[in-house]
Amino acid sequence: MINCGGCHVGAPAPPPMKSLRTTPERALLMSRVRQCGTEPELAVRAILRDLGYRFKTNGKGLPGSPDIYSANEKRAIFVHGCFWHRHPGCRAATTPSRNRTFWQAKFVVNAARDNRNVRRLRRLGYGVMTVWECQAKSAAKLTRLRARLDRFFGAGA
Repeated sequence: MINCGGCHVGAPAPPPMKSLRTTPERALLMSRVRQCGTEPELAVRAILRDLGYRFKTNGKGLPGSPDIYSANEKRAIFVHGCFWHRHPGCRAATTPSRNRTFWQAKFVVNAARDNRNVRRLRRLGYGVMTVWECQAKSAAKLTRLRARLDRFFGAGA
């Protein structure tokens, strides 16, 4: 029986995690996964600057730390990677075949956290928009994204 403060008293201990050894190559690959300043995020920022909107980045004091936000306009934008945040219907939202159970559980937790953060921001009066990585890939998609961002930020004016 365990009681770590967050667990139910008397709950059985979870089974021990299987040790997943990582190779130096895998560690190097994962260290290159950026959390901010990604290509899609930079594209969104460039569009907003071009449209003349003022914004800040990486809102650490806001729920979920939105990638882009405007406190004056009460607007927040998350620029999500399709793989990590499970973009519905996207080819990039695959599940690795090795250790499938682990990944599925991780993705469920990620999606739940994303939804919780959006709800918390909306309760604070923020309009929230999610831009998916695949929406900032081609010129045609960037044109559509530009119109979407203009409508989103323009609605707060």
